Amino acid sequence: MPLRFELVTPARLVRSEEVHMVVVPGAEGEFGVLEGHAPFLSALKDGPLRVYRTAGSTPETLEIRGGIAEVGDSGLTVLAEDVEEQTAAG
Repeated sequence: MPLRFELVTPARLVRSEEVHMVVVPGAEGEFGVLEGHAPFLSALKDGPLRVYRTAGSTPETLEIRGGIAEVGDSGLTVLAEDVEEQTAAG
C-alpha cells in the first residue's frame, strides 16, 4: 500500500501525494517512513528530504529547512519552515 505524504510550509501546500517511502532529516538522524509506520513526532534539521515514488526508484530530493514531521494514521506530514525543490538524483 502507498504512503500518504504531505509537505507543507507556512506559505503553501508543496506536496500531497501517495508514495512508496520518504527519508526525512530528523534532528536525531535520518529516518525512513513506509506505510504502516508507528505514530511519532520528530523535530527536523536542515537537509535533504528524499521521496521514493515506487520501490527501488531513484528518489526525488527536496532541501528542507527546519520544522517537524508527524507520522500518524493518515500517513506522513512534514511541516517545514522552507522547501527548495531539486531535480531527481541521477
